[in-house]
Amino acid sequence: MISYRTDVSGLTEADLAGFFVGWPVAPSAAQHLAVLRGSYRVVVAWSGSEVAGFVHMISDGVLTAFVPWLEVRPAFQGQGIGSELMRRIVAEAAHLYSVDLTCDEELRPFYERLGMSALTGMGLRNRTAL
Repeated sequence: MISYRTDVSGLTEADLAGFFVGWPVAPSAAQHLAVLRGSYRVVVAWSGSEVAGFVHMISDGVLTAFVPWLEVRPAFQGQGIGSELMRRIVAEAAHLYSVDLTCDEELRPFYERLGMSALTGMGLRNRTAL
């Protein structure tokens, strides 16, 4: 059974193993943990004592938010966990004007099913920072 928590105070680097599969360069466990702890909102999916997935949000807390990462470990994919994580993080931002994210083209249908619309955007990636 999957449970969902917003408290990351007890989360450790060891809890975060197995994420970012297929990334050209993955963040370190220390970077990953620091990102989650420094975020505006976080939802973590747990299967017993194992982290199955997470989503986090950065925001000004007034009008806008951005969802940088939604990840579900491969062993837990296809069970609706990613959809539930997104529903919960968007609910945390119900008072905000906008919640944006960027994603690879093949992930657009997933986010569209959750009510998101395609936007035009630009970005920079400094992979040496990871």
